Amino acid sequence: MTVSFVLPDRLSATEPPEARGLPRDGVRLLVARPGAPVRHRRFRDLPSALAPGDLLVVNTSSTAPAAVDGTRSDGRPVTVHISGPVPEVPDRWVVELRTPGRERVHDGRSGEVVTLPGGAHAVLVAAHPDPAAVTSRLWRAMIVTDGPFLRWLERVGRPITYSYLRAAPGIADFRTVVAKPGREFPSAEMPSAGRPLTRDVLARLAARGVGVAGIVLHTGVSSLEAGETPLPERYRVPTRTADAVNAARAAGSRIVAVGTTVTRALETVAADDGSVRAGSGWTELVLGPDRPARTVDGLVTGWHEPQASHLLLLEAVAGPETVAAAYGAALAEGYLWHEFGDSCLLLARTRS
Repeated sequence: MTVSFVLPDRLSATEPPEARGLPRDGVRLLVARPGAPVRHRRFRDLPSALAPGDLLVVNTSSTAPAAVDGTRSDGRPVTVHISGPVPEVPDRWVVELRTPGRERVHDGRSGEVVTLPGGAHAVLVAAHPDPAAVTSRLWRAMIVTDGPFLRWLERVGRPITYSYLRAAPGIADFRTVVAKPGREFPSAEMPSAGRPLTRDVLARLAARGVGVAGIVLHTGVSSLEAGETPLPERYRVPTRTADAVNAARAAGSRIVAVGTTVTRALETVAADDGSVRAGSGWTELVLGPDRPARTVDGLVTGWHEPQASHLLLLEAVAGPETVAAAYGAALAEGYLWHEFGDSCLLLARTRS
């Protein structure tokens, strides 16, 4: 890992920017590119940082109220984080057990029953991702509900939150302006790079001649960032988006991904020459020194935790020097971290 730093507690965004008197697009935006000084802007200035013909690709996955309070078989209270479905295993869910209101993660045991609200319950079936493991932070579970699962979850669940937040914002605070509801389980946690996007920013991108296209990648629990390899995630790159990416590349324009999720999805369907095809399924792709980005040459993202695996992805797009310069400047200038914090635009190349 090239970027190494210590994150002071004071740089944690403890509430949405709206609670700090800012609109969504009022958060800070750091712009970094090779061979140029770092620039400090506001997110509303994103259109002017891009060039006509560039293509901005967004993640249209919505956010589930994926935290559900329950009771373990021994009577202890527990918060169940529902990460998403188990790949290729029908009616099984990946869950994480946590102490309510705290960061502590609990182990489970196969066969344990957790009582959930609304007459539901979860049965732990096996560890995840290795079902043969004796102990695990993640578990495969069968969740039995009275009625459709997603309808039950909307009724009893709440957004996954962590201890750095002062209060628990509502689910609307965790959904982006580009999110589209669907009939499948969406992201367990918000694809937060797109949160500062507003209809005004989108309109000014269009007026500047910057295209916008969408993909879907449903995220799991973000605690996987703690130095662990990302688990498989569900993605979908539509034909319309693949065509737009290929047309922009053919014209010499940049492909700017809004978030590591978009980067992972596009690079999953990228050929060696950087062209992409439509596709869907589960991606296990991990970008890094051994697999640099082929298609994405710009990235809008938030600020990631020290030692997070996503830092390697950032370096795979923009290069270690650009990422190091961005993080050094962000720490020096007091940028805010986490899902309600500030943003950066990392560019791998400059267009004239």
